[in-house]
Amino acid sequence: MGSEKHHSPVLLVCGILAANDNLASEIISILEAKWGTTVSISSRIPFDFTKYYDKEMGEGILRFYMGFDNLVEAGKIGDIKRQSNLIEKNFTIDGKRQVNIDPGYITLAKLVLATTKDATHRIYLGNGIFAESTLFFKSGTFYPWQWTYPDYRHDNTIQYFNTLREIYRQKLQSVK
Repeated sequence: MGSEKHHSPVLLVCGILAANDNLASEIISILEAKWGTTVSISSRIPFDFTKYYDKEMGEGILRFYMGFDNLVEAGKIGDIKRQSNLIEKNFTIDGKRQVNIDPGYITLAKLVLATTKDATHRIYLGNGIFAESTLFFKSGTFYPWQWTYPDYRHDNTIQYFNTLREIYRQKLQSVK
């Protein structure tokens, strides 16, 4: 029989799509007020990996990522996703989102993202929220799964999450 083990705290991260640069700056401020200061914010790049969000958010969407300073409990990711949904709702025009916030977390082994969309590889967390392992860590770097979205497969994105993982590893050492 297995025994239950305590899960180490995790590094909270967000992947964000914003309709424009001003909105991106506003969202950063809102998320920092909600979840604390950041350890890192990636550069903003054009989201040209797919046209999926163009009808809702328009053209010229920006993609960026954030990592937060305070470690959190992994089991809180469902609540955090519901909070991000409320923030998104506050930034709708005629029922169309102007921002998409995908919270998740980094462990030493993986990047997990929370979502409202079900799929064969996603695990139901409750209250309409699912989680997926989006990247896995092996031999010194993160790798994508077959289902990983194209923007999370990008070399610069993987390098960014490798950097956040190293920050997380150092934070874990100071917690122990």
